[in-house]
Amino acid sequence: MEKRAWFSNTPLALALAAPQVLLVLVFFYWPSGAALYWAFTLEQPWGGGNTFVGLDNFRAIFADAHYWNSVFLSVVFAVASTALAMTLGMLLALAVDRRLKGHAGFRWALIWPYAIAAPAAGLAFRFLLSPEAGMIAYLNHSFPGLWNPVVNGTQAMILIIVAYSWKYVAYNFLFMLAGLQSIPKSLVEAGAMDGARPLRRVRDIQLPLLTPTIFFLVIVNLTDSFVDSFGIVDLTTEGGPNKSTELLVYKIYFDGFRGLDYSGAAAQSIILMLLVIVLTFVQFRFVERKIHYS
Repeated sequence: MEKRAWFSNTPLALALAAPQVLLVLVFFYWPSGAALYWAFTLEQPWGGGNTFVGLDNFRAIFADAHYWNSVFLSVVFAVASTALAMTLGMLLALAVDRRLKGHAGFRWALIWPYAIAAPAAGLAFRFLLSPEAGMIAYLNHSFPGLWNPVVNGTQAMILIIVAYSWKYVAYNFLFMLAGLQSIPKSLVEAGAMDGARPLRRVRDIQLPLLTPTIFFLVIVNLTDSFVDSFGIVDLTTEGGPNKSTELLVYKIYFDGFRGLDYSGAAAQSIILMLLVIVLTFVQFRFVERKIHYS
């Protein structure tokens, strides 16, 4: 039987909901509407009005080679960071689920990193992997030039992928551990009695039953990697060297706040929002077919 909560005092219900509705309108819909308006106008950087230019901002973006380079870098970053965070989260969840020695402390130690903000994680990795004073600085003394993300674009990309994935390993670990512990132990034990070794039990029993959780985490990881990576990039590489780590979200900030190209940045933000929507739709439309929920 369907149960619904009814408020006999309608004014009181509206008064209770008003603060949340007001926050959503002010901090989501109003900025989104302003960005959509600016995307079709040419905003004066120091005030003084604007001019309607139609699709000119979008034409300029699609003709910019630096923009397509940012698209490529963002895709590489999203795929690599999602794969790394998902793989490590799965391995750690399997280890804890098997009750390895010290699993309780292991679990709590893995949960804490998710409470750390992305900018703080980026700042920590900037110092940890510094070529002059970081943990691996001694390697540069033995092998000069081995690690220097300040001048090497590939190493800079590796740095932001590792820093970003480190934070999401804890997030993936929590969901995967919960999923593994919801699988009936009798199924795994039956596999063991049939002679299946641990790796095969994971492949043929646990992973198929975990596909809904994995599907959800892939969507969240990929989506967040496109829109939530600004803090990591800004505090580790600032988009460099030579724009080798200038992801889409950082290019929007750079063009808008440093280049004072408000209209171009607004148009890029609209394209990024559409990209995330399309990416999520494609995953639900095609990938979800391979998911087994029972």
